[in-house]
Amino acid sequence: MLDRSFKPGDKVVYRKHKHTTHPGRRAKEVQPSAKGDYYAYVVDKFWLVRQVLDNGRLLLETRRGKMHEINPRDPNLRRATLWDRIRHSTRLAELEQLQDQGT
Repeated sequence: MLDRSFKPGDKVVYRKHKHTTHPGRRAKEVQPSAKGDYYAYVVDKFWLVRQVLDNGRLLLETRRGKMHEINPRDPNLRRATLWDRIRHSTRLAELEQLQDQGT
């Protein structure tokens, strides 16, 4: 069973589902629509846990400072792994700066 307890300062990855005409270079699992005009795909977003709310939901901050309230049991949410930290060190470094500013 996965540990779903998070605390402020944790770095997390959220797999965001998108649907556009032009998937970006970080798009994964790209699937064309039936008529081929749009594509469905997912993008990994690297966010910082700012707060665990009283109702159990998480307040997450993006690299650009936007806030999202997410259920900790959302299957698209997971902790950033060691591999994530190595592979995406630049993106996670931006979260480190956010963390330093917030404390």
